[in-house]
Amino acid sequence: MTITAEMIRESLSMFAFLAVELTLLFLAISYLVGILQEHIPPAKIQGILSSRNGKGYVVAAFLGALTPFCSCSTIPFLKGLLRAQAGFGTMMVFLFASPLLNPIIIGLFVVTFGLKVTLFYFTIALGVSITAGYVLEKLGFERHVRAEAYVLPDNTGCSSACSGGGDTRSKWRRIWDSTWRDFTKVLPYLIGGIAIGSMIYGFVPTDYVARVASDANPLAIPVAAIIGIPLYIRAEAVIPLSAALAAKGMGLGAVMALIIGSAGASLTEVILLKSIFRNQMIVAFLTVVLGMAVLSGYLYATIF
Repeated sequence: MTITAEMIRESLSMFAFLAVELTLLFLAISYLVGILQEHIPPAKIQGILSSRNGKGYVVAAFLGALTPFCSCSTIPFLKGLLRAQAGFGTMMVFLFASPLLNPIIIGLFVVTFGLKVTLFYFTIALGVSITAGYVLEKLGFERHVRAEAYVLPDNTGCSSACSGGGDTRSKWRRIWDSTWRDFTKVLPYLIGGIAIGSMIYGFVPTDYVARVASDANPLAIPVAAIIGIPLYIRAEAVIPLSAALAAKGMGLGAVMALIIGSAGASLTEVILLKSIFRNQMIVAFLTVVLGMAVLSGYLYATIF
């Protein structure tokens, strides 16, 4: 393949556009989430999910969508739900929904794919998360939680990094500092995804993508879902990457499967969950995410 000046120009133009747009969007939504977290702290969420008052599944799904905690607190928070006797089903709904319905992901979806695709994605992710949590609880998968998951962890290092105890800054400055800190952590993944997507947009032949991953290929969706699960790319990065693939002719059903697979079950998350779940529960977790990815892909291809 011959690299032309036009290819380079298209790649650089796409990179600049996405970098500015997605950076501003990430900062704006992260700041709004920080304001929400000021009024809905982790301890309050644990109390709501532990109440067993009949509304836990739906509440868990929506709370999961509002709680992108710092990475060092993810596993201790889930263990906190277990120690607080939160229902196993609601805990699993929270676990499935949190990475998939993250407001930053939803915002990127709206900007990148439009409102119709975003509503479809949100509905599928919400519905499958609630259903999976309910089914796993009824099937007794709580027995596959490791006993050590109930042991109180040492949060000394994490609490100082995440909660900012004894802080004299104003609430608004504290939220902004937290937003900027989260942004700097995500920035390499975001820029990496934009860079890869821009190169695909500029250099990969449209006919090749259309031939391999278009809606005409019945295996494109399951293959994309399977590739997405071990794909070590954050959802903030895989969305611009997927947008570039879609622009080159990749079917949106396969794009949906790729995003859900990568956002719902990254390798890092699976490794961390090994400290809480036995292998049977890990397999069930991966099965749910893979099934959600494939289902959403085929449903989108059928409906739209």
